[in-house]
Amino acid sequence: MTEIGVSVTLNGLPRQFQVASNDVLADVLRERCGLTGCKVACDQGVCGACTVLVNGRPVAACATFMFAVDGSEITTIEGLAPGDGLHPVQEAFVTCGAFQCGFCTPGMILSIVALLGEEPDPDEQTIRRWLAGNLCRCTGYGTIVAAVRAASMRETALTA
Repeated sequence: MTEIGVSVTLNGLPRQFQVASNDVLADVLRERCGLTGCKVACDQGVCGACTVLVNGRPVAACATFMFAVDGSEITTIEGLAPGDGLHPVQEAFVTCGAFQCGFCTPGMILSIVALLGEEPDPDEQTIRRWLAGNLCRCTGYGTIVAAVRAASMRETALTA
């Protein structure tokens, strides 16, 4: 099979890959880069566990071909926070206890980061609509919504 050259900015660093035409982003992140925060669960792009940000937008990495992200900026959970600190959304998840097993948490957090980038002060309906593509089997979503509200207030305070 012929390989294709793909160049991306991954968590702020330029990276180049030689990939097969059917290589998907999730497999490259996990197997070649060791970025295991991108979880593969449904392998059909419907559960949200593999969510990463491509050019600031949430995408299902298990259903995104590598050639399709050539030239893109990709952010995974591992690259979200600078240094050893936590991103405000991660801090809100900890403070609000918005996770249990944690399997869905990386994808959920990245979706919320994208939401807050577009809507800094979302109402509950907007939050739930944005999280519709991120399935969590452990929580009732109440603490997750509370974490989004807390992160929203923190983000607003940081930019004021």
